[in-house]
Amino acid sequence: MEKIPMTRAGHSALETELKHLKSVERPAIIKAIAEAREHGDLSENAEYHSAKEKQSFIEGRIKELEGAISLADVIDPAKLSGAIKFGALITLVDEDTDEEKTYQIVGEYEAKIEKGLLNIKSPIARALIGKEEGDSVLVRTPGGEKSYEVLKIVYA
Repeated sequence: MEKIPMTRAGHSALETELKHLKSVERPAIIKAIAEAREHGDLSENAEYHSAKEKQSFIEGRIKELEGAISLADVIDPAKLSGAIKFGALITLVDEDTDEEKTYQIVGEYEAKIEKGLLNIKSPIARALIGKEEGDSVLVRTPGGEKSYEVLKIVYA
């Protein structure tokens, strides 16, 4: 199977979530199912069905996290330099509006666009890979084409 690139912070966040699900959420839902069973007829017991549904979600998430962690290729951006690649912290300026934005290219499990963490598979990240400071980048997105200039690249 294909390795999943992620930063040390992203890997730690996944491990923390997995630990929480296994040590807190899983025991709590098992207890909730046991209590719901005590209420009698399971066919009409909404608490039981809700708890079973939540248990299914938790178990699915545990499997997903275990899979991602087992395939993780943890990359330390501080050891990198040069053109834009995974882990780069990039400052861009929108060539139409002169608005500056800063993004870091990260793995899909740690991406949060509202925090400036770009999924490496996103259109903007794919367009940025290999570019240097001063380069102009044309990004094709579902909302149309946008043009950016790369102001700064930092690996930290």
